[in-house]
Amino acid sequence: MISEKDIKNIIEQVLNEMNIKDEDRELKEISGADDSYNDGCEDEWIPDITDTDIKNQLMVPNPKNKDGYLKFKENTPARVGIWRAGPRYKTETLLRFRADHAIAQDAVFTYVSEDFLKSMNLFSVSTVCRDKDEFLTRPDLGRRFNEDTRKLILERCQKNPRVQIYISDGLSSTAVEENAKDTYLAIIQGLKGYGISVGTPFFVKHGRVPAMDAVSEILDAEVTVVLIGERPGLATGESMSCYMAYKSTVGMPESNRTVVSNIHQGGTAAVEAGAHIADVIKKMLDQRASGLNLKL
Repeated sequence: MISEKDIKNIIEQVLNEMNIKDEDRELKEISGADDSYNDGCEDEWIPDITDTDIKNQLMVPNPKNKDGYLKFKENTPARVGIWRAGPRYKTETLLRFRADHAIAQDAVFTYVSEDFLKSMNLFSVSTVCRDKDEFLTRPDLGRRFNEDTRKLILERCQKNPRVQIYISDGLSSTAVEENAKDTYLAIIQGLKGYGISVGTPFFVKHGRVPAMDAVSEILDAEVTVVLIGERPGLATGESMSCYMAYKSTVGMPESNRTVVSNIHQGGTAAVEAGAHIADVIKKMLDQRASGLNLKL
């Protein structure tokens, strides 16, 4: 049986024959003699491929019209003008696709943190969905509350508010944490300027958009507003929407809702969206209408 010393001698001899510099360091790495040796392959040394704005990325080698190509890409986050290796995507393109897909999955399957809820002083309730799997496979359950939850909302919230605003995770918790606070504060500031009172805010876990109809009926709100995470795509996992309705009721037509969508850093900025939403709410109250019946 060859001893460990003999193995090291053989390795050292091979390395010397290959003219590899810094034999001692390589020997330690290969033999495992020094476990503290670090080859530099740590997370901080690996660039995040998603840090690069895909709109500014030149993916076609030697394009005939480089300026026109880049100008076209400025108008869309879609994967246009990517190159290939034979019939396959190039490695960088494939890695970016998988990274963006992972971001979208994280947005759907993670939960809004308790720290975020505390920072906004929100109490939390849930629809009748028991977990994420049921939430994703049973959209109907994400619209309903059980009797105990209905009582809790009624006990904790102001009755008959002119405007009731609440926040819900929807299909992107990431979007909520990134945009909901600034959007909400901008809405409140805008409504305050109009002299419009707002009810008690809270958070709904496992919530679908039509859950706002149940909230409206429970609190008898004149206008009900929900800030909710949108279904993420490969362009972003941070997009949030705001749905609004005048005196909404369970089972009402979807056309009765008014929506402001694509609230995120690369779309409509949160503060800007909040100011616009406040204006829309004012028009709803003035016209006593929403959705297709609202004239903007």
